[in-house]
Amino acid sequence: MNALSIILAAIAIVVGVIVGYMAKKTSYERQLDQAHNSAEGIISDAKKEAETAKKEAVLEAKEESHQYRESVEEELKGRRAEVQKQEDRLLQRETTLDRKDNALEKRENVLSARENKLGKQEEQIQKDQQQVTELIDQRQAELERVAEMSQEDARTEILDAMKKQLKHEREIMIRDSEQEAAAVADKKAKNLIVSAIQRSAADMVSETTVSVVTLPNDDMKGRIIGREGRNIRTLETLTGIDLIIDDTPEAVVLSGFDPVRREIAKIALEKLIQDGRIHPARIEEAVEKAQKEMDQQLRETGEQTVFDLGIHSIHPDLIKIIGRMKYRTSYGQNVLDHSIEVAKLAGILAAELGEDVTLAKRAGLLHDIGKAVDHEVEGSHVELGVELTTKYKENPVVINTIASHHGDVEPESVIAVLVATSDAISGARPGARSESLENYIQRLKQLESIANKHRGVDHSYAIQAGREVRVIVKPKMISDLQATELSHDIKQEIEKDLEYPGHIKVTVIREVRSVDYAK
Repeated sequence: MNALSIILAAIAIVVGVIVGYMAKKTSYERQLDQAHNSAEGIISDAKKEAETAKKEAVLEAKEESHQYRESVEEELKGRRAEVQKQEDRLLQRETTLDRKDNALEKRENVLSARENKLGKQEEQIQKDQQQVTELIDQRQAELERVAEMSQEDARTEILDAMKKQLKHEREIMIRDSEQEAAAVADKKAKNLIVSAIQRSAADMVSETTVSVVTLPNDDMKGRIIGREGRNIRTLETLTGIDLIIDDTPEAVVLSGFDPVRREIAKIALEKLIQDGRIHPARIEEAVEKAQKEMDQQLRETGEQTVFDLGIHSIHPDLIKIIGRMKYRTSYGQNVLDHSIEVAKLAGILAAELGEDVTLAKRAGLLHDIGKAVDHEVEGSHVELGVELTTKYKENPVVINTIASHHGDVEPESVIAVLVATSDAISGARPGARSESLENYIQRLKQLESIANKHRGVDHSYAIQAGREVRVIVKPKMISDLQATELSHDIKQEIEKDLEYPGHIKVTVIREVRSVDYAK
């Protein structure tokens, strides 16, 4: 390749480069112009939008300012109206006060005028009174001069004459009233008592000292006696009741003066007969269950009695003591039956006299409550009854009734008198009481009390109609030699303190048991 070609080629390259550069520059300039024009359009649009937003903002601000001004003006207008109302009320109140002031001023003037008028009238009255007093004194002096007697002497003489006349008339009236009252009261009392007796008529059953247990067959008698009599001895020792097994077919007689013990023995024996297993251990278990059953029966009897009489709110312990009265006698008369009858009689009499019927029944039922515990605690049944009812916070009328129903204290209420009357009516019925039975029971109780008061005695039972007393002692406190000495001491004390027919056998029983359990 020659130099010319190279130069031409180089020139061509340079020309190409220059032409390309110029063409590219023209394209860039066009793009730059387009961008510049676009930017100016955007700026112009932005200015227009900004101007529009500014105008809208100004308009909104003016609108808000206008609304705020209107609300403020409205509020000011309401406040002005309220202030105007208050001003109107104040003006009205001031007008009213002015009127009242004027009225008070007028009233004060009227009162002042009346006061002046009253003052003048009072002065005139005082003058008139003075004149009247002077006239009275003058007339009194004239009367005293004519009668030759002072005013005080005349008053005394008139009063004495009136007193004598009234005293005579009063004595006549009192005598007539007493005669009439006595006649009416006697007649009414008889009618009341007769009516009460007729309305509460009840059968009276004399209590006995024996109970009969029916046997399924005569072979049961041998099982009750046991080998060498151990069963019957155990039962008699645990209950203190005599078991009389004789030729009476299919029957065993339980004899004892204490109805509670007799009932426990009867329940235990019936359970043993029903079960069929009769031996000392089983007898002990049956007697223990019978004692618990007896406690339940006492409570149920008391509750049923209280319910039947319509008496409420009696202490539960007192209800149980009421149940014990079922097994207590007084001169052969059942104490519970007697107390129920007295309650009914007292209630009838109280109703006739307009007294509290329920309170009268309550007092009648509880009037002999002390007899339920008098064989366990020292004291008369009246004292024990007062202590029990006071302990259980009974009504004071009931307490006074118990204290006064035998005349130990004065009755403080009509109900106390009614209960005492009802008690006399119930006890005086033919066949209601037996003196001999009560003396017999009292002698047996004394026999047991003599034995119980010695040291080491657990309990004692008078059996065989009082011909024997069995004393069970505590083996840890009494030895065999001391048991012999104890029987001798009890024998001597019985001979000293009691009167009794025939002989009394004293038996001291000391039984030692040793129990252990294999585990």
